[in-house]
Amino acid sequence: MKAIRLHAKGGPEQVVFEDAPRPALRAGDALVRVLASGVTRGELDWGPTYTDEQGNSRVPSIPGHELCGVVEAVAQGVVGVVAGETVYGLTSFFRDGTAAEYVAAPAADLAPRPESLSAVEAASVPLSALTAWQALFDHAKLRPGQRVLIHGAAGGVGIFAVQIARWHGARVIATASGDSADLLKGLGAERVIDYRSQAFETEVGEVDVVLDSIGGDTQDRSWQVLRRGGVLVSIAGESIEQPSTELGVKGIFFIVRPSRRQLMEIGGLIDGGYIRTVVAEVFSLAQARQAFEMLAAPGKHGKIVIKTTDAAI
Repeated sequence: MKAIRLHAKGGPEQVVFEDAPRPALRAGDALVRVLASGVTRGELDWGPTYTDEQGNSRVPSIPGHELCGVVEAVAQGVVGVVAGETVYGLTSFFRDGTAAEYVAAPAADLAPRPESLSAVEAASVPLSALTAWQALFDHAKLRPGQRVLIHGAAGGVGIFAVQIARWHGARVIATASGDSADLLKGLGAERVIDYRSQAFETEVGEVDVVLDSIGGDTQDRSWQVLRRGGVLVSIAGESIEQPSTELGVKGIFFIVRPSRRQLMEIGGLIDGGYIRTVVAEVFSLAQARQAFEMLAAPGKHGKIVIKTTDAAI
């Protein structure tokens, strides 16, 4: 099969389009013919991109961990997923990924593709939407009527977080560049703060939840806008520095996990017209290096997706 492989840790310069062995099935797996694969900022820096769960090198490795594709075969004993079914899902970070013509992934992590989405649109959903869902509900325990501040709201995770929080009945404040304001207000944000010209901590306070995908100074300044009892959920970096307990707030760092059940709920919201995805750009598999280069460019709204086929999908 054709695939994108990394023969050493590094940036987009390490991305190679070449032949690779078709993956073998493990117990519980499905073999999926990939139609499209999402691309995620920072994944070339992740340790699991190059190692297995025991820390052993698996270079050359295949990046990409969200897909839409067609099930070609399933391992013995697999139920709930059948050959010929079109699915989408988030795959393990410790195994070869979805930037390839085929991927082997746990069948239990795959969900039926939302009927209203093309394969490219469906591939843009799993990692970002699951991250937003788990941040808001599993970790922040967001309730209707609460105020939530979403940093990086025009990015892949932020776009879903704005919509999901608004659907849930929360009041949404977003930080992003000013040219994203119309998009984000259309998705449900009550207010958009331009991070380039406004200090958010002087514009808003007493929020119940902060969702931080930026880290660094943005995270440091976010503690002061939380009300007592509020929570900051971060997906930036590898940890979170808790503030003084006197502030009465808490911080949570987490890494998204696959979930068939949550993807089915998200798919229902998409098909019901409650939330939508935003695709920034589409590249072919042979153009994957350009896709990873674009991740670092400013002004991108939404998700970058790689198509693995020239057919209409």
